[in-house]
Amino acid sequence: MDGPFGEEMAEGFARLAESINEEKGFLWKVWTENPDTKEAGGIYAFETKEAAEKYLEKHSARLGEFGITGIRSKLFRMNEALTKINHGNA
Repeated sequence: MDGPFGEEMAEGFARLAESINEEKGFLWKVWTENPDTKEAGGIYAFETKEAAEKYLEKHSARLGEFGITGIRSKLFRMNEALTKINHGNA
């Protein structure tokens, strides 16, 4: 994506971030960005695979409406034992 990034991204995407908190089964998200490669994304945690799949479908459609293309996504299970060792929220 062409931006925005940094503080401008934080301001521009604040409403979106707040709306994500309302999604059923949502636990947390880490926002990621790399202005040098014009990429942004995130790592999400949901209570169930079904909740993640439902949100992914909704969010992918929403990003497409914003004109964002080349969306890549993958679903993983969290290894809670190792995540806790590395101070993650499991």
